[in-house]
Amino acid sequence: MEFVNSSMPRYECLLFDLDDTLYPLSSGLSEACTNNIIEFMVEKLGIDEDGVVELNQILYKKYGTSMAGLKAVGYEFDNDEYHRFVHGRLPYENLKPDPVLRNLLLTLPLRKLVFSNGDEVHVMKSLKRLGIEDCFERIISFESLNPKVSEIEVSLEDYLPEVPVICKPAETAFEKAFDIAQINRQSTLFFDDSIRNIQTGKAMGLHTVLVGKSEKVEGSDHALKSIHNMKEAFPELWSESNNKESERIGYATQISIETSVHA
Repeated sequence: MEFVNSSMPRYECLLFDLDDTLYPLSSGLSEACTNNIIEFMVEKLGIDEDGVVELNQILYKKYGTSMAGLKAVGYEFDNDEYHRFVHGRLPYENLKPDPVLRNLLLTLPLRKLVFSNGDEVHVMKSLKRLGIEDCFERIISFESLNPKVSEIEVSLEDYLPEVPVICKPAETAFEKAFDIAQINRQSTLFFDDSIRNIQTGKAMGLHTVLVGKSEKVEGSDHALKSIHNMKEAFPELWSESNNKESERIGYATQISIETSVHA
């Protein structure tokens, strides 16, 4: 671990993925989500059961998320219906309050944001189950990256995207996140469990932390077996805070979920 001695802090912002990053893969939500996606593909889209698992894997690998892949190859469905089916039936009861993580987050006087491909209902429900919903300045969710056509004042020509759904690991998703939250990528530490997301983040100029692995991979500056190991890996974040005036930041009334603005 390298340390930088400077009057200016090395990091000013912490950007966190949600799923399998702020809570562990062992929670079972990821597996349940995959099963729900496969059920949606069969029940709602009429895709043959025999090849649905392989198709889902191909779409996820090529387009970043199964939803983005389904849209890209021509399937039409309501985004909210998809999210209700896929996320609405997840075993959220598996997520328990995490006082250790809460304390780590609250003792860091840096900007802290969530950057997730998930819809905002899923993100908030997960954060509340973990007891950390008031620890973040802003949430960048599916709705932030994909505002509804009727809710943005642009011409049709300007609106038409190159892909139907914008999501990580696409560079476009990161660019939108940087713009939405006014993020300085050179002083931002990005935590994610996805190697693809980490690699894009690194290419975009972020400092990257692969979560859930003990060894670094190409594109990751650091690796953490668990998000709980933050203080061990980055003690300078806390030592820098000791040099500042002690001030508890109350995010509870400030949290800003980036939602679509109705005209």
